Amino acid sequence: MTKWAASLIRISNHEVETLQKRLAEITERRTAAELRITMLDAEAEAEAKNAEGDASAGWYMIGYREGYKRRRADMVVQVEQSQLEEVGAREALSEAFENLKKYEHVAEQAKIVAAKKLGAFEAAQLDELSIRRTAMAGR
Repeated sequence: MTKWAASLIRISNHEVETLQKRLAEITERRTAAELRITMLDAEAEAEAKNAEGDASAGWYMIGYREGYKRRRADMVVQVEQSQLEEVGAREALSEAFENLKKYEHVAEQAKIVAAKKLGAFEAAQLDELSIRRTAMAGR
């Protein structure tokens, strides 16, 4: 394999690895936000059950519900943003994989062409040697 092909493949491998890490981070961030939504929902349900039997908790629950709705909306926005980022990261990773495969294919083809050229060169040398021997024997 030529130096340029090895360099292209090495760079492309690095890009794929970097994009895989980025995708993992985005997915982790999305999963964490989804978990926070689930926890917020469970907390709100528990607060509502606790307030059912307490008349004085009514004013408290109004403020709590508003805060809950705001925090939940913020988490939903984070999940949606992460989902969009995830789609972009998956597309970039797919493109990087395609490029890596192209570079590997080009390198393999270059290796095959070089082997064929070497084979043709060696065959020509053997032919020339055979012609010389025949010419020497004919004298």
